[in-house]
Amino acid sequence: MGAPRAVLWDMDGTLIDSEEYHWIAWRDTMADRGSAITREQFRSSFGTRNDAILTNWLGVEATPQVIAGIGDEKEKRYRDLVRDDGISLMPGVERWVHGLHEQGWLQAIASAAPRLNVEAILDALAIADCFQGIASAEDVKNGKPDPEVFLAAAASVGAAPERCIVVEDAAAGIEGARRAGMRSIGVSHTGTLLNADLVVASLDLLDDNAFESLLRRNGC
Repeated sequence: MGAPRAVLWDMDGTLIDSEEYHWIAWRDTMADRGSAITREQFRSSFGTRNDAILTNWLGVEATPQVIAGIGDEKEKRYRDLVRDDGISLMPGVERWVHGLHEQGWLQAIASAAPRLNVEAILDALAIADCFQGIASAEDVKNGKPDPEVFLAAAASVGAAPERCIVVEDAAAGIEGARRAGMRSIGVSHTGTLLNADLVVASLDLLDDNAFESLLRRNGC
């Protein structure tokens, strides 16, 4: 049996369309704190770590204690929405997650989200059995495009970087994959230019041998 091969999944915007739940959670949490935010402010921050988001929004008021308090409150609201209203996988994801699992690929989440959020999503979608590792906000010091989260995700399943393929929907994540020495599949739902090894508008458009072909480019 050869060395482990792995697929490292970004979560928000790649596995799931969670934008609306995150918007509601941020909007209501900030309103409770007396700070209104616009949809545009939210969208420009989406996919970024909470410490960076709140530092941008609150400036010097964003002390570690404030960041922790607001962040915890917001993430609890988000998880409550997921549990109460449910959430769906993006097109093509279910086929690939189960298919890769059956083919013996290891799979891990590589996300800026807190671990409790990742676990809530995996449980809500009943796909936790297909994943062997998680790298979340608590596991890294630096957010994407730093490669740290991808390297941590690879380590969580015991796969070498050159044996990993990253699936991402954001330019910062694609750059992080490149810095980690990993091949990448970019999912560009809105037509945004992504500098990935392979780019598709939706994962249900991927060729059946897409992951195998990318590994072969690395001679693996």
